Amino acid sequence: MTNLNENTTTAANQQKAIEKAARAKNPLESLPESFKYSNPNGDYTLYCKTKADMDSKILKWAFKLAEKNVGPFYKESKMGWQPKIKQNDLNKNWARYLVALDKSKNPVAYAMFRFDLDYGNAVLYCYEMQIEKSSQRQGLGKFMMTALENCAKHWDMEKVVLTVLKNNPIAAEFFRKIGFALDETSPDVLEKAEYEILSKQIR
Repeated sequence: MTNLNENTTTAANQQKAIEKAARAKNPLESLPESFKYSNPNGDYTLYCKTKADMDSKILKWAFKLAEKNVGPFYKESKMGWQPKIKQNDLNKNWARYLVALDKSKNPVAYAMFRFDLDYGNAVLYCYEMQIEKSSQRQGLGKFMMTALENCAKHWDMEKVVLTVLKNNPIAAEFFRKIGFALDETSPDVLEKAEYEILSKQIR
């Protein structure tokens, strides 16, 4: 009975944590270090907004960047590239965006995420992480993922979760280098899925 009560309490606490985080218009507001990034190639400023507060031009750019970066990998898979589904995914009402701008105020990278209860765990789920080719391999991706990890920690999430296509080894290698590993919820070999789920424990 004690274990049952403890599990019920834990589940309730995790649900409360998710609801509290979801109410925050800018969940990164208490983490100002997440909005400035510099490297030898330039300075970047970042902002975090809900989908409802996003400029429609930025949302269109986000779709085109995803099409350019991961569209070819989808086309090579059985899933295929389905633009309408991707556009719908990027325009979910619950979506949060972390966007990076270069010194000319042009968008160069974004992460789309949400707070969710995933297999009983309170998680920050990163649904999309895309960077313009000109800004890749400069540490910006790592900086943005660290910002999401700090955000997850701030709002008492258990872990950060994401999905990566198996035929995109460069992306998988990047996430593993920054501490992500195969999640227990990832499809097993027998399921023959074309993707895997990675995660990083926060607490």
